[in-house]
Amino acid sequence: MNAPVVEAVGLTQTYTIKRGLFREPARLQAVGGVSFAVAAGRTLAVVGESGCGKSTLARMVTLIEKPTQGTLRLQGTDAVAADTQQKRALRRVVQLVFQNPFGSLNPRKKIGAILEAPLLINTGHTATEREALARAMLAKVGLRPEHYGRYPHMFSGGQRQRIAIARALMLSPALVVADEPVSALDVSVQAQVLNLLADLQQELGLAYLFISHDLGVVRHIAHDVMVMYLGLVMEQGPKALLFARPLHPYTRALLAATPAIDAGVRVERIVLKGELPSPLNPPAGCVFSTRCPHAIARCSTERPALRALDGRQVSCHLAERFLAPSAS
Repeated sequence: MNAPVVEAVGLTQTYTIKRGLFREPARLQAVGGVSFAVAAGRTLAVVGESGCGKSTLARMVTLIEKPTQGTLRLQGTDAVAADTQQKRALRRVVQLVFQNPFGSLNPRKKIGAILEAPLLINTGHTATEREALARAMLAKVGLRPEHYGRYPHMFSGGQRQRIAIARALMLSPALVVADEPVSALDVSVQAQVLNLLADLQQELGLAYLFISHDLGVVRHIAHDVMVMYLGLVMEQGPKALLFARPLHPYTRALLAATPAIDAGVRVERIVLKGELPSPLNPPAGCVFSTRCPHAIARCSTERPALRALDGRQVSCHLAERFLAPSAS
């Protein structure tokens, strides 16, 4: 395997929440010790419900937020300990594609100016060079030359997301963090954007950190999957293994809620009880124990470690019971 473009070890983000004049501030752990690595040409999908820490993880990897603990290396450079000049250089290595294509593009700027802005800020290219690079990138994402002089409101959602992807690629990054990049698009357009991302990855050798709540989308683009719940990793490993035989009850529940393409495949129906616990007051044992249909007494008192099992990492005391083919 190639050297990882991004490598995180024990990445943690904890916020201090003020609770009035006479109460002690609360501590909210949004991400609790996440580790992963993504090599060039590979996609790691991070999945989970809203509030599980996916977007916080994206902000740390894109250097928008500094982690409370842990290490983050981008192309071998320690991004946490980097000085201002090093961080400026590292921000060219990693770029972010936002969720909402209707809010991420400046409505007062023409597409050409939007694409050229990263070059204007970060490079010494002339105006002629910037225009040539922007026009070439428009073609690469499937847009026409005349789109260069138009405004964002003149484009559909799918076209706007293509423009957002083009902007992210203007500085030739090694890693693209895509935060729910197709969730605001129609299903028919989602497939087009996913195909574009796959083609660009193959052509440019990009590494993707793909944030999503939709396992149906993840199935089509990911090589590896990391399932998060309340800031912690529940299961992590190759996509094929997790989809064929999930070992964590939460992964199984997410897959059960994903519509099956093959009508002949019977999927076990799993109903999660209760609500997502508050991250200000997480359960004492396994954070999923309050909603898990398989929880035993041990689950409510002892937090399971993330351990190797059947070719992946899983955080569940009872994971072995799902190894049997009949369990699915």
